[in-house]
Formats: sequence, C-alpha cells, structure tokens
Amino acid sequence: MTADLISKARAGDSRAFRELTQPHLRELQVHCYRMLGNFQDAEDALQDTLLAAWRGLGGFQERASFRTWLYRIATNRCLNARRSAGRRPVKEWDMPNVEPPEPTRIGEVVWLQPFPDTLLEQAFGAPLGPEARYEQTEALSVAFMTALQVLPPRQIAVLILRDVLGFPAAEVAEMLDSSVESVKSALKRARAGLQQRRAAEHREPAPAAGSPAEDAIVAKFVAAYESADLDALVDLLTDDVFMSMPPMPFEYEGRDIVARFFAGIFGSGRRSDLVPTRANGQPAFAAYLRTPTGVSHGTGLFVLTLGGDRICAMTRFDNTVLPWFGLPRSLPSR
Repeated sequence: MTADLISKARAGDSRAFRELTQPHLRELQVHCYRMLGNFQDAEDALQDTLLAAWRGLGGFQERASFRTWLYRIATNRCLNARRSAGRRPVKEWDMPNVEPPEPTRIGEVVWLQPFPDTLLEQAFGAPLGPEARYEQTEALSVAFMTALQVLPPRQIAVLILRDVLGFPAAEVAEMLDSSVESVKSALKRARAGLQQRRAAEHREPAPAAGSPAEDAIVAKFVAAYESADLDALVDLLTDDVFMSMPPMPFEYEGRDIVARFFAGIFGSGRRSDLVPTRANGQPAFAAYLRTPTGVSHGTGLFVLTLGGDRICAMTRFDNTVLPWFGLPRSLPSR
C-alpha cells in the first residue's frame, strides 16, 4: 500500500502524499518541538519538512522506511533552524505595580514554550526502537526540555534520535550524513551534558496523571492561588522549588524567594481565576486576572512539576500561548 501511494505521490498526486504523511504528522511535530523547544518554531519546521518531502520524493531511494526518511528531513530542517536562529529577545517584566525580587539567576532558555497535551494522543502511538531510554512523557517534561535545549544542536539531535526514539546508531548516522563513531561520540557527550544539567533533580516521583493524588495537589494550588492565600500556597512547595517564566529570563530557586515573589503579586491586589489544562504531560493552569468590569483577562499559563505531594517547580509562560490550548484571551464574570 505504501509503495502504491509513493508511486502516485511521485506522479504528483497530492492526496496520496497527504495519506502517506498523515500518520506521521503529530510525532514529527513533537520531534521538531523537542529539537527546537519552541511550539511556533516546531510548526514552521514541520511545514518545511513536508514541503521538502513533497519536492524531494523523487530522490527517496527506499533504503530506509518512509517514516525514517521523514525524520531525516525533519531533523536536518531543525538543525538548520537552530543554526540560523539569532539571539532570542527576552521579555521585560510586565506586571504593573508589582516589583519582583532579585532573581536567583538569569535563565538561558528564554525561547521555551509549552506543548498542549491534547496534541500528544496521536504522537505517542508511534513505535519506539528497542534502544529508547526515556518514557515519552518524561522526554517532553519542562525540566527535560530545558536541560536539552542548552546542549549543542547536533548533540540534541543524536540524543533524541537514539535515547528518546530508539533509532539504531547506523540509521542516525545516515540521517545526519555522519559516521557511527561520530554518532556514538556525540551521544556520549550529550548524555553527560544532560546528566550534569539534571543532577540537582532529586525529587520524589510525581503522582500519575489524573490520579486522586495529583488531583488533590492541584486542587489545593487552585484554592490557594485564587484566594491569594500565601501561607497555603507556600505549604505546597518543596524547599528547593524552582520557578522560571520564559520569555522573561528571571529564575527563582528556593521556597523563601518564591514566597517573596508571590507575596508581591498577592500584595498588589491582583486576583486571578485559574482554568485547568495540561502541557508537556503536566498539570497546567491558565491565569485570568480579574478586573472591576467583571471580565477576566488571560495573563499567562502556569505549568506545575510535582514531586510526591508537593510542587517542586513552576513555569509561567505568557498569554500568547493560550490559543494553542483552546483557551480564550478573556473570560466573562463568574
């Protein structure tokens, strides 16, 4: 069936091409997102991949599977995108009447964006090679994505193709026009770099998605945040809780300074309603700032990282991401 579709697509049948590529679109989108760390850039890379595949179908020699060929194109499109990307602009502090505490450090990965869980259903059904080392959701978590993004581009590609997707070293070498030895060397360096970045993550396992344990934690978070109960919110945090807010570069580490951060927000009189969703396999909430008119305006998206019965990390993204989750920019009064 695939050979027949390839023949038709080579003859210019766009419907056959769509039928060929449709089963792979979501997993390719996730692959581009892992490579680039940015939802919008991943969308662009996916479209570039499809255009290149359509134009280059005549050169597909069928030495590897059609899926592997698509991954080769997608990976190289993403590598080109990373090489051509200039310095990413950071966003200035944008909360009126709130003075943030001095950050613990300035973050490097300001381009990180969240990935909606609603788009993952088709992506995670794709087959993994026997050498894959990570669970699919683990390899999409905010912490994993952040650590991945600081590696050199070629190491990112090798680690994703080998350890996340489980492609054999020979196939990865073919995809990257490289040698098996070069792939093995890049993988060794990538694993060491990733381990170094994640060495501080000594946390209890997160409760299962949608479990009563997870539901209990997020319900407490919503109640504390919506009522501006600082003590209740701080009680939910681990001692070494980490907070970041791309595209703003501020990062905070430790319960005390994160408490000061939220004390500033709550103390300014800002009150918000939270709407639940999921991102990167983690619980997430869109925040809507209440106004005197009764309309609440979307200000951002919180993604929570859980460890045991506590919150060990929080990532706040700006309100431009809300439409990807099917969420409105504003809500009528309750």
